[in-house]
Amino acid sequence: MTTAVSTREVYSNAWMTVREDVVRRPDGSTGIYGVIDKPDFAIVVPFVDGGFWMVEQFRYTVGRRAWEFPQGSWPGANDGSQEDLARAELQEETGMRAGEVRHLAHFYSAYGHSSQGCDLYLATELTPGPPEREVTEQDMVHRWFSEEDFRRMIRAGDIVDAATIAAYTYVLLDRQA
Repeated sequence: MTTAVSTREVYSNAWMTVREDVVRRPDGSTGIYGVIDKPDFAIVVPFVDGGFWMVEQFRYTVGRRAWEFPQGSWPGANDGSQEDLARAELQEETGMRAGEVRHLAHFYSAYGHSSQGCDLYLATELTPGPPEREVTEQDMVHRWFSEEDFRRMIRAGDIVDAATIAAYTYVLLDRQA
């Protein structure tokens, strides 16, 4: 197993820390890992009437708008549960409140370079309301899509968020259980 010999913080802000670890591999050789530490996030799949509520926003890091399921992490040092976070993100980004929220999976978004994990929830029994978006989400819009449209949007490159595509895989697997 690869183990850390030393670690140093390279950069830190309110959302993430970047560190560089010197590691020892099983054969005794050493190397370097760059690691991004971010808090785990929740992604919620709002399912109703054979389709999904999704949000679209501009993602600065890739320079484009794209559709995705509502998702986010707690700001600062919040100690709420991941289910509470999923419910909060759903309401904040779409205005929807869920009568039922069920945990489907925990997975990692990019474990080759980040420690961040993701808890996936399926939200049903939805009640509409007004969104309560953060200032960073001021350009966000939300809309319902049929499942057929959702699959078409993946093929067309309108949905490119890895967590959203992974979430849909878990939804399909859940149906087969």
